[in-house]
Parts: sequence; structure tokens; C-alpha cells
Amino acid sequence: MRRTEIVSTNTGTTGTTFTRWFGLLAVVALALVAVFGLVLSPPDVVQGESVRILYLHVGTVWVAYLAFVVTAVSSAAYLWKRSSSLTWDRVAGASAEIGVLYMGVTLLTGALWGRLSWGTFWVWDARVTTTAFMFITYIGYLAVRGLGGSHRQRARRSAVVALLAVLEIPLVHFSVELWRSVHQDASVAGRTTDVTLDGLMLFTLLLSTVAFTLVYVWFVLHRQRVLAMEDALDDRGLDYALIERRREGAMR
Repeated sequence: MRRTEIVSTNTGTTGTTFTRWFGLLAVVALALVAVFGLVLSPPDVVQGESVRILYLHVGTVWVAYLAFVVTAVSSAAYLWKRSSSLTWDRVAGASAEIGVLYMGVTLLTGALWGRLSWGTFWVWDARVTTTAFMFITYIGYLAVRGLGGSHRQRARRSAVVALLAVLEIPLVHFSVELWRSVHQDASVAGRTTDVTLDGLMLFTLLLSTVAFTLVYVWFVLHRQRVLAMEDALDDRGLDYALIERRREGAMR
């Protein structure tokens, strides 16, 4: 890998003035979500206080979708220009990692919400099952990234997986319409495109989505820099191994 591709690998930090202010903005947004979600927004007429899980459950799944789309777009960009920087691959990997975390939160909160609404933590429902399958798929994507080979081999094989895996998003999102499902319809707009939430509940849901998006961007900014540092260390280790082999050969 060209040395010009190594970004800030010698500084020992991934933070900048911009990311620090951006992180502060994300923290403020999360604090507002906590206030509106736990205190100011009203309970639901049917679900009561348990509806507050909505702000975490729906917000995280939408950002997980975003993360996986970013992974696919970044992977396509790398394949389109293979001679370009590996930054596209690192962004894809970082985005997928954060997306998996968000999807894990989605499944966890969904199980809790299901226990309160359906009386059980898990049902083999179309939405629940397809979401779990997508979660496993992206764990597999991360496993593929961890296989041996050069950085560019890693980038190529993981890019192919990412472009296939992203096709699951519409399947998951429209599963409640494609099959009979006990899962509720869309929280913001149902099949009739009418808004099903209003007032403080809708505002809190939108605010949570924005806040979780800010957190996602902040994590990706830092994580892709960490991946750049790891690639640089791998290259240095390889260079050192080659030098040692040459020394051994010269001594024979």
C-alpha cells in the first residue's frame, strides 16, 4: 500500500477539532432524545408507557439501514476505481461494524417490546426473522473482512458481499406487506401513506433518528481512521519481515 494512503497513522489519535465538536453535538442530541422520550412525550393510548421503546427501536433500525447502504456504496466506489485509495474500503468496513451494533440494539429492543406487546421475546414473524437474517449476514461480512490476504484482496471480496447483502434491506422493510405479520406497520407512514404518529411522539421519533445518525457518523469517522492505522501497522510488519528475510539470506 502506498504511504500516501496512510492518514494520520503516526499521531496516535483519531480525533480532530471537528470530530470533538461533532461528538459534543451528538451527545446533546442524545440528551434531548432522553428528555423527550422519557419525560415529555405522552404514553400511547394502546401500548401505554412501553411505546417509549419505539424511539430507540425505530431510530436504530433506520440508521442501520443507512449504515449498510453506505457500506454498499463505498464498496461499489472501490470496485469502480480499484487503483484508488483504500479509504473507500475502510469506510465500508467501519460503517458495517457500526451498522451491526445498531441492528443488534434493534433486535434487543424489539425482543423487549415483543415481550410487552405479544407476551414473548421472540416469534418467527416475517419482519423479525428477516431482520435477524440480515444481522447474521453482516456479521458474516465482517468475518469475510477478517480473512487472510492483502488489503486489496480483503477489499475486493468484502465489496462483493456488501453489494449482495444490501439487497436484503427492501426485503426486511417491506416484509410486513409481503407476508402476514404480527409486527405492526410503519410507525410514521402506514400502507395508506397517512402519518400514524403526530405531535411530540413524531417529533421525538425524528429527533432520535437524527441523534443516532450523528452518533453513527462520529463512530465511522473515528473507526475508519483506526482501520487506516491497522493497515499501516500491517504494512510495516510485512516490510520488517521482508528485511529480516533478506538479512537471513545474506548471512547464508
